[in-house]
Amino acid sequence: MATLDPDNINAVFKAYDVRGTVPDQIDDELAAATGRAFVQVLGADRIVIGYDMRPSSPTLAAAYAKGANEAGADVVLIGLCSTDELYFASGSLGLPGVMFTASHNPAKYNGIKQCRAYAAPVGMESGLAEIRDLVLQGSPLAEVKTGTVTEQEVLEDYVDHLLSLAPVQGRPLKVVADAGNGMAGLTAPAVFAKLPGIELIPLYFELDGDFPNHEANPIEAHNLVDLQAKVRETGADIGLAFDGDADRCFLVDERGELVSPSTLTALIATRELKKAPGAAVIHNLITSRAVPEIVREHGGNPVRTRVGHSFIKATMAETDAVFGGEHSGHFYFRDFWRADSGMLAALHGLAALAEADVPLSELLAPYERYPLSGEINSTVADAPAILAELEATYRARDGVTVDHLDGLSVSTPDWAFNVRSSNTEPLLRLNVEGKDRATMEQVRDEALAIITKGL
Repeated sequence: MATLDPDNINAVFKAYDVRGTVPDQIDDELAAATGRAFVQVLGADRIVIGYDMRPSSPTLAAAYAKGANEAGADVVLIGLCSTDELYFASGSLGLPGVMFTASHNPAKYNGIKQCRAYAAPVGMESGLAEIRDLVLQGSPLAEVKTGTVTEQEVLEDYVDHLLSLAPVQGRPLKVVADAGNGMAGLTAPAVFAKLPGIELIPLYFELDGDFPNHEANPIEAHNLVDLQAKVRETGADIGLAFDGDADRCFLVDERGELVSPSTLTALIATRELKKAPGAAVIHNLITSRAVPEIVREHGGNPVRTRVGHSFIKATMAETDAVFGGEHSGHFYFRDFWRADSGMLAALHGLAALAEADVPLSELLAPYERYPLSGEINSTVADAPAILAELEATYRARDGVTVDHLDGLSVSTPDWAFNVRSSNTEPLLRLNVEGKDRATMEQVRDEALAIITKGL
């Protein structure tokens, strides 16, 4: 019963998912209670559930399904899948969806990502608070019937749908993909089997939720080392790095250099704007200022939003945006039910490269305008105090603009940075860019000195 303690429930219900350590914060009892509450808050009579390769995921998913059944809902269980495959199931079946994963977090974590039918978001502002409150109160069992569980395979349909959205045609390519022992180890072989002329070199495709090679978190540079080395060693045209549930993808060019997710956002935006001229394109507040510039240059309407998939999806719905990109490596597509898909982003990169006669670094050069620090994470004891000190330091300076859309954003014509708290870990995340590398590094070092003072 410890996991149903109010303090624990409040701790694991985050801004847009449920996440914590297993079994002390998340166990079968919490999963079942959340399943009952989800069904009752949404008024659902049928839902679809999938799960990743973490050892605890199948049993947690089964417990959630039992709770959903007790609330009167039938369950379609699609088994092992990536998060974007779950979104595909939710969209194609028209059902609310539930994914058991902790994404990029270490092996001791697990979590629950939930969505309404057609992959519409469930975050604190769109239903998750009500689900949490019902778990706190204790949701009653259904009076009419107990639901059933049926199994369904959707992988092949998912692959066909992705390839219809971003067909890869043109010159042969050699591709290294690092699944990090995560769910891309299941989805990538299925996708690449239908890409003739593309040679796939797999890294860590064995599904293993203990992550024996490296954490499946490509935003951390040390987790890309093996991929970068393999790209250089094999003379590959491109490298792909997926996170644990494969809803994010990072690219590495033919030199083994990391491609900024902002650069990939700009590239995909130009491709999607060809399909939908004049459409809105969403970018979050830590994306490079090059993104809105390029969107405008290609006739689109850039719209800035907070970090996080529920905020991105809600803003896409409001603006009917064709595409959305986050600097964290999440990419959202209107024709994929506004959901994020690491594999679809990868296919856009492969398609653009296959159509070009130049290496990836040269293809992307026009989209890279400002040096970026990348995300720098610092464990801190008092995030609000640090944010207040940063704001006081910079607000007094001439030409500085400050806003609080998400954390603290500070900008001038020559540089900008954002500092925000993590939704899942005790971290402050710093992202900096400047008109040139010297400017970026100067601002980065000054801001980081304030963040880390006294640590």
